[in-house]
Amino acid sequence: MLYDAYEVQRSLLAGAGRAASFGAGWLHNPANPWSYGAMGPIVAASLDVFAHAAAPRGKPEFGIKQVAVGRKLVEVSEEIVLTKPFGRLKHFKKDGVEGQPKLLIVAPMSGHFATLLRGTVERMLPKHDVYITDWLDAKLVPIEQGGFDLDDYIDYLIEFLGKIGPNTHMLAVCQPAVPAFAAVALMNADKDPATPASLTMMGGPIDTRKAPTAVNTLATERPHSWFQRNVIATVPMIYPGTGRKVYPGFLQLAGFMTMNLGSHLVSHWEMFKHLVVGDEESADSTRDFYAEYRSVADMAAEFYLQTIDVVFQRHLLPKGEMMHRGRKVDPAAITKTALMAIEGERDDISGLGQTKAALDLATKLKDGKKIYHMAKGVGHYGIFNGRKWRERIAPAVEKFIAANA
Repeated sequence: MLYDAYEVQRSLLAGAGRAASFGAGWLHNPANPWSYGAMGPIVAASLDVFAHAAAPRGKPEFGIKQVAVGRKLVEVSEEIVLTKPFGRLKHFKKDGVEGQPKLLIVAPMSGHFATLLRGTVERMLPKHDVYITDWLDAKLVPIEQGGFDLDDYIDYLIEFLGKIGPNTHMLAVCQPAVPAFAAVALMNADKDPATPASLTMMGGPIDTRKAPTAVNTLATERPHSWFQRNVIATVPMIYPGTGRKVYPGFLQLAGFMTMNLGSHLVSHWEMFKHLVVGDEESADSTRDFYAEYRSVADMAAEFYLQTIDVVFQRHLLPKGEMMHRGRKVDPAAITKTALMAIEGERDDISGLGQTKAALDLATKLKDGKKIYHMAKGVGHYGIFNGRKWRERIAPAVEKFIAANA
């Protein structure tokens, strides 16, 4: 019923949003005398903001067509290297460029699409042969394709690395730090030829007992059964995944927005003021951010619930008790893969020390192959996107990868 009620509301809002967009366009029309009145720009800006907020969101495109490699501008094309029921391995192929370090960027399966890491991809493309995990929206996966849990996530990463081949570097952003670290431990233990040369973990919840944030508190203050009862819904009949149990994207987005509601309201107020005075360029930057931020995907219920249990409630990885298909995940097995942990000083999702814990868990890895980087003045989103990522954090990652190529 929850999902059905949401779909009804979404349809109504979409219709109202289209009407608001039409009204804004009418008020912006130079041929309309009302557009020259004192209230014309204010009403038009109000309708614009509402239309943007109510617009339906699909999966965004990366849209990266060219990149500068040295002094040369080269064409970039996307190719799907491997397709699985819940995700694809996407490759950003650069025409005429070969021999660069291979880099697998592991996007979070935490509500947003992989395009949230567009800025991460763009910054790493000039010097690396970049791949990314392109996770699919669970509501679009037919139920006969089976389920997807944390064990499957780890299996996907191992298979993706096998497809890319030896000497690949891996960069895990936020939530996938745990499955990426587990996959690396398993591959090191097996002496898998595709074991990555390095793993960079950025703002990941390796040990959420350290400097717990509001996100960690939410996951621990309620019993596991509460999450099963209150945040899991059934995909309605209008989608290919009808009947599948999911943690819906719209609930995840509601959580994202309420965590920092004040800042989101201020952002929309600023966009409104820019529109009133005709500053479309400034308004467009806010529009672009929220177009991406509001594009959310459903998450398979079993993956979400297992993550809550294993990572946030029982802390099995840092306790040395995490299992993968009946086999213990042993961080001490990591002896080949170099590790880098990156944390933001102002991260309100993964607190300081949570990602760094991975370095302490890898007890048999030489100290020279462990790097810690704390980004001063940087919040969670700024670790992998924006100016501070491009100018301060990415160079440290590039140096780390080059040192372990």
